[in-house]
Amino acid sequence: MSTQTNTGTPTRHEANRSLRSPADRYRARMESTSSATLQARLIASELENLAEVFERLSADGSVRRAAALTVAARRRFVVGAGKSHAYANLLASDLSTAVAQVSLVDDSSVSTLDLLSDVRETDVLIAFSFRRYRRSTVEVAREFHAAGGKVVAVTDDATAPIARHADEVVEVATDSESYADSPTAVAAAIHLLSTLTTASAKGARRRFADRDRISAALGLYLDETGDPR
Repeated sequence: MSTQTNTGTPTRHEANRSLRSPADRYRARMESTSSATLQARLIASELENLAEVFERLSADGSVRRAAALTVAARRRFVVGAGKSHAYANLLASDLSTAVAQVSLVDDSSVSTLDLLSDVRETDVLIAFSFRRYRRSTVEVAREFHAAGGKVVAVTDDATAPIARHADEVVEVATDSESYADSPTAVAAAIHLLSTLTTASAKGARRRFADRDRISAALGLYLDETGDPR
């Protein structure tokens, strides 16, 4: 993880971690700041953080290993709470186009009780957990791992609470100049994971062809119906 500079000045990552809540970050970054200045700072920060995350993921191989676990699984479950639910939804949507047995864990589809009542050794759980770390996600990962399933944790810190229950940790920093932690690198990591999983998945080509055929038959998309509206 990031360390202090030789002068003792906190690094960008440490400074970001010290502002624990959105209210803290708002007061530190956004009060008495012009929109032009804020935009410039935000764009520069997003570019820097994304480059650092890509460099780390390329070097540590965690996304490749996570993709291998996902491909090898018989059933794939994806979970996240709060803002992380959106990340989980995005990954589940992308994965389900290429591989079978992908389930988003929430009370409207697969509940946590249903999930934890039937964990198999061939199952994998991909869990999104970012500060301030929702208790429910960590507890689900803990119970899933204890039951013999594989856990892939996508989180912002290698020492995050969920890491101790994970077979693989994909570390994605979320440093930003906003009141909200950045989703940019998280979305990029999701894109990497779904793409690498799809590239290794047997039957992906047939599944894509079947989905194209069925969506055309059902007229799901305007660009497939010729409807000018």
